[in-house]
Amino acid sequence: MYPTASSRLPLGLYALTAGAFGIGTTEFVIMGLLMQVAADLQVSIAAAGLLISGYALGVFVGAPLLTAATQRMPRKAVLVALMIVFTLGNLACALAPNYELLMTARVITSLAHGTFFGVGAVVATGLVSEDRKASAISIMFTGLTVATLLGVPAGAWLGLEYGWRATFWAVTAIGVFATVIIATLVPADRSAPAPLSFRDELRVVGRPQVLLGLLMTVLGFGGMFTVYTYIQPLLTQVTGFADAAVSPILLVFGVGMIIGNLLGGRFADRRLATALLGTLALLVLVMGAMGFALHSRWAMVLFTGLLGAAAFATVSPLQLWVLQKARDAQSLASSLNIGAFNLGNALGAWLGGVVISQGLGLSALPWVATLVPASAFMVALWSLALDRDRDRASTPQDSQHAGECA
Repeated sequence: MYPTASSRLPLGLYALTAGAFGIGTTEFVIMGLLMQVAADLQVSIAAAGLLISGYALGVFVGAPLLTAATQRMPRKAVLVALMIVFTLGNLACALAPNYELLMTARVITSLAHGTFFGVGAVVATGLVSEDRKASAISIMFTGLTVATLLGVPAGAWLGLEYGWRATFWAVTAIGVFATVIIATLVPADRSAPAPLSFRDELRVVGRPQVLLGLLMTVLGFGGMFTVYTYIQPLLTQVTGFADAAVSPILLVFGVGMIIGNLLGGRFADRRLATALLGTLALLVLVMGAMGFALHSRWAMVLFTGLLGAAAFATVSPLQLWVLQKARDAQSLASSLNIGAFNLGNALGAWLGGVVISQGLGLSALPWVATLVPASAFMVALWSLALDRDRDRASTPQDSQHAGECA
């Protein structure tokens, strides 16, 4: 459906990266604006924090619904429409006169998130040759990692200097830019996809291998967010860093995200199954070792960066694995996997809160978190075993058929 590139990556792929940057910025930037939003709209910090939960819920719910609603549209048209929704949603955030309308605008904006990344991943893999599909996914997701590294701190600075609405005006401008370059640079579909019915798509994503892939994503990122959600108190109350040191250390995490994301894509292009197991195993090792590093400042800086690298090295293998297991329903499966990333975010934050509230303390977080991606690793082994059993079951039949033909 899409042209491939043999040497240089197509410009359309970088257009998708720009859209991912804008969406990633608007998802996470609210974390640095909670106090300004709460004061301006006269709500509590806890209520302002629900703006994050509302967005995550919108991603989880909106991904399959919007994917189903747009399944008969050309994918380029879907991406442009989603960026328009994203842009208008951020414009509504900038203009929202009260908390209720701001929450509504955040949820509307979030609806575009899951489907954009889901459909965008399918489009990205169609823009390149077979041996570069995982790298294409990782490059698109680089927009998300760069948003965490640069977009979120810049948005927080804008909010501090000019008010939180200025941040949403800036993200609106990013949305306009991304919409224009996606419309210009992403090649048009040669024909509209011939989709399955939604019932048939649900049947495809209900296959055991697809469900296991989604479960790996939830567990892999659930473990990461069990630690990362509480990284500030870990660094300050356990390791002993000053509050001012947290932001520079989080930049190290962001750099690790970018490096891990790109390396994970390259490894997955070579051997997907090996990359899947290897990146999940690396995440387990990093989290386990982090438990020993909590009281060493230099070690915690190192392992914060390694945590970002290990976690985002899993993104491309997990996304490509789900795409391959759902060949007939890639857009829906891909969008559901984006929802699974966000579900892992929510479950990880919840699990970390349970650990703390039960009196185990902040120091227990890495140890408990290690068990979650370890479970994802076991699920991956199970999935690979199912593949081997299927291959063994099909081989005698193939041999018998060949003998009959002879």
